[in-house]
Amino acid sequence: MASIKEIRTHIKSVEQTLKITNAMYLISSSNLRKARKQLTDVEPYFMKIEATISDILHHSPEISHVFFDKRPGVQPEDRKIGYIVITGDKGLAGAYNHNILKLAEQKMSESAHTSLFVVGQVGRSYFQEHGVPIDVEFLYTAQDPNMGRARDMAELMLDLYLEERLDEVYIIFTKMVNSFQMEPTIHKLLPLDPDVFPEYDKNRDTYNRDVVYVPSVKAVMDRLVPGYVKGDIFGALVESYCSEQNSRMTAMKSSSDNARAMLQTLNLSYNRARQAAITQEITEVVGGAQAAL
Repeated sequence: MASIKEIRTHIKSVEQTLKITNAMYLISSSNLRKARKQLTDVEPYFMKIEATISDILHHSPEISHVFFDKRPGVQPEDRKIGYIVITGDKGLAGAYNHNILKLAEQKMSESAHTSLFVVGQVGRSYFQEHGVPIDVEFLYTAQDPNMGRARDMAELMLDLYLEERLDEVYIIFTKMVNSFQMEPTIHKLLPLDPDVFPEYDKNRDTYNRDVVYVPSVKAVMDRLVPGYVKGDIFGALVESYCSEQNSRMTAMKSSSDNARAMLQTLNLSYNRARQAAITQEITEVVGGAQAAL
């Protein structure tokens, strides 16, 4: 049996760990609420952009626009594909980073011409250790998803697509289905697919009139699509951030529960050791008194 001093030292160490895991749980909980509110505040704006693009597509089905160009002339084996991979900046979040990196490796292995755009220090370190070249690193974005950084990422992807340096752009992130389920997800950013936009309700009065877009449908799409792509990226950043915080909350809760269970065991061992020491002292005192007689 360990000595009383060793058990007491172990108890203090576990108590310090419990304080840390509790603090990390509370911080992640607060960050999760803030990120969710941030996404909720801007969601109506991007939903309106999506609805407007849907209106244009279904009122002008003959539209031909560069952002919808799937470039059929490029053979599948020659297509240049860009992947934005969103990971965290920190660990201690269960399998959050592992799952997203595994999906990214799987998708990148399916194409010969890939470009990698990494968000998060964990992803950056992982790909560097495995010798995977990184084209662009978006530093300090994983822990602070905001509209400015989403806009910078969207502008870069749009420029690379318009310059035909990329034929397709995908974003790989973790979607938070609910508090208990997080799914690694791949979403196509460019080119846009008309089929993903919901068809309007023909019975609604708003669609029983002619729609005119000024100065032209193309000009309107030129302004709307960058906003839509920015909204997609921002949504993915926030979803990933929320998933990371939720995964860390789960991991820290499990760690705290384990620490409490360990404290109970240690306290029991401490009391037993203390009782044994007291019993031994009493025995020694009694034995000494009997010897003196």
